[in-house]
Amino acid sequence: MSKKRLGVGIIGGGFIGKFHIRSWVSVRDGDINGVFDKSLDAANEAASLIKQLNVGEPKIHNSVAELVADPKIDAVWILAPNFTRLEIMEEIVDAVETGKGELIGVACEKPLGRNVFEAKKMLELAKRAKLLDGYLEDQIFSPTTVRGKELIWTRGANIAGRPYLARAAEEHSGPHMPWFWEGSLQGGGVLNDMMCHSVEVGRHLLTEPGKPRESLTPVKVTAHTECLKWQNPKYANILSKNSNGKVDYINRPAEDYARSIIEYRDEQGEKVIVETTTSWAFVGAGLRLSMEVLGPEYSLAINSLDTDMKIFLSRAISGNEGEDLVEKQNAEGGLMPIVSNEENAYGYDVENRHMVQSFLNGKRPEENFSDGVNVTKLLMTAYMSAEEERTIKFTPDNLDSFIPKVAKGEWNPKLNK
Repeated sequence: MSKKRLGVGIIGGGFIGKFHIRSWVSVRDGDINGVFDKSLDAANEAASLIKQLNVGEPKIHNSVAELVADPKIDAVWILAPNFTRLEIMEEIVDAVETGKGELIGVACEKPLGRNVFEAKKMLELAKRAKLLDGYLEDQIFSPTTVRGKELIWTRGANIAGRPYLARAAEEHSGPHMPWFWEGSLQGGGVLNDMMCHSVEVGRHLLTEPGKPRESLTPVKVTAHTECLKWQNPKYANILSKNSNGKVDYINRPAEDYARSIIEYRDEQGEKVIVETTTSWAFVGAGLRLSMEVLGPEYSLAINSLDTDMKIFLSRAISGNEGEDLVEKQNAEGGLMPIVSNEENAYGYDVENRHMVQSFLNGKRPEENFSDGVNVTKLLMTAYMSAEEERTIKFTPDNLDSFIPKVAKGEWNPKLNK
């Protein structure tokens, strides 16, 4: 099925929804024609932003089924919290299979599932309903990642040989919404929340252009997790207060620091390594994304806080706390970097444009639910490694049924170590 413009419905109008909406200014051949969120305030706010940016004429729907039934909706973007995504996908597929509506495809934010069972179920449902599926991993679409990969492979690997090491890190001072901090709702802590980015972008950079992800085979995973900052009573009390007592990091913490080493073998049997670091305990100018790639005679370095614009505000200038300069901003004065177009810098606009074009052309997106399943498998293996304090051969037994202790409220580093 092909048409000139794709009508999109978004499910989830919260923080991540706003990033996607703002990116739509640069998305060709698509309009956001519908919104559903269990919070009517969030839905209204999202719809208002869509109209303000002139990227659609959205109708606010009362249910997932009603959104799917809207004839102006051709594809759905699932941007709702982690613990709601499988239920939403089941509702989408039910609406399609019972003839309430017709869809070309569905795209889902990271991670695809809180565990391997959920991720596989998301893929199974998409296949059952014959929907094209896109996994919304923005960092592989960021301009610096795209251009960096192109250069290391055409100018470096083409002459000196393939890259053998990628490092990727995402660090900031902590999530916006209380549910992110709860292991049972989010699926874990910072490892599940942000290592999904780092694992995939590292693998992507080491994969030869034009080759499938299967050209690299993961063979071993070694990981470590800690709660370095937020289990401290001072900071645990902040989380409790901000969540009306729901988040209890004294007794039910989630990791705020995680590290992994993933060993792959390429098609020639050569070893390549992806190192990842993620943290909710980084206090700096704001969100920091960093990547490195090392090859025989070359290297690549990316840092999202090495911006082309900075502002200096002296102590004589005071301002309210906000994020007008960079996401997860931690200061209002001094010398501050400015990410002038975060939606582009992080890859949201290119990502969404790719999904729209893929759906319009009847093609499965290059980053799809199968990739989301593979990422989830690596993340759960990392949790297993951290819990058992040993290197785990990939794929470990019982991975499909494995639930991290942190997601069951059973992980407490102060008691367990």
